[in-house]
Amino acid sequence: MECEFPTVNANPEEFREIFESVKTIAIPGLSPNPEKDSHKVAKYLQEQGYKIIPIYPKEETILGEKVYRSLDEVPEGIDMVDMFRKPEVADAIVDAIARREDVKVLWLQKGIVNNAAAKRAEEMGLKVVQNRCSMVEHRGIYGR
Repeated sequence: MECEFPTVNANPEEFREIFESVKTIAIPGLSPNPEKDSHKVAKYLQEQGYKIIPIYPKEETILGEKVYRSLDEVPEGIDMVDMFRKPEVADAIVDAIARREDVKVLWLQKGIVNNAAAKRAEEMGLKVVQNRCSMVEHRGIYGR
């Protein structure tokens, strides 16, 4: 599968503002396997003081947090969605975000680009990051 170039993407100078404004991060595709990148990134974000909300098709808890099957099931507020799924899933994620009023940031992890979904999210007023790792960017800013 060829990797698209992100035509919609937050400027790296905005990343500090994103990390400072976000408190709760829903993570679609958060694996219970500690060897997977999604698990490592979620654990890192949790250790930095963010509340993580795992979105995964099975398991009851991951990293000590209740697992939800979809964004629609999450009763509490979400500031950012940090997606570890295939690029085409971003369309459904944006649909779910559109049904909520709380999400401010859509972050598509390294290797994930969906320009159409990103454009829709941006038009809804969200900051959008594509093809970047939230852990790498956070460490780059805060040196942790």
